[in-house]
Amino acid sequence: MNTLQVLEQVVKRCKKCPLGETRTHSVFGQGPSDPTILFVGEAPGEEEDARGIPFVGKSGALLSNILEAVDIPRESVYITNIVKCRPPGNRDPEPVEREACLPYLRSQFKELHPKIVVALGRIAATTLIHPDFKITRDHGKWIHKGDTLFMGTFHPAALLRNPSYKKEAWEDFKTLKKQLESYENKERNPG
Repeated sequence: MNTLQVLEQVVKRCKKCPLGETRTHSVFGQGPSDPTILFVGEAPGEEEDARGIPFVGKSGALLSNILEAVDIPRESVYITNIVKCRPPGNRDPEPVEREACLPYLRSQFKELHPKIVVALGRIAATTLIHPDFKITRDHGKWIHKGDTLFMGTFHPAALLRNPSYKKEAWEDFKTLKKQLESYENKERNPG
């Protein structure tokens, strides 16, 4: 077993917060072990909890469609959440729940070494980028943290509830594609 597989087994047994008692399945993450892009949402929803896979419900289908539209294969990115278990009723994860899961996310980040991190939604953006991050104000802006680029954008579930944000999210994903191309060009042509 590699380090990510071992960590996933630890998450499956985790009871560090009350969500460990109410989940059907923990939702560790999905994707290649060497992704350029890491997507991080806030928490699994009902469909994700039932299947143990991130972003497989309606918001996951929308994310897949957006990725396909900007020519980024979903199989090429790693997708996870701040919190690995579904909060009851799909409520926002509470601070104690986020704190319990953050060490798992940090370990995933350390193993995956992504060059680009996209925070999907307010909770992910305020946790990963800055506590004062406002999605409607700061979405699509790139922030350097070490050798990793971070961007926050609208969560696909928010786009389903508020279709008026889709145009802005589309622009964010187009800039994501440009950043990916820029990184890939540097990899092919170092120096």
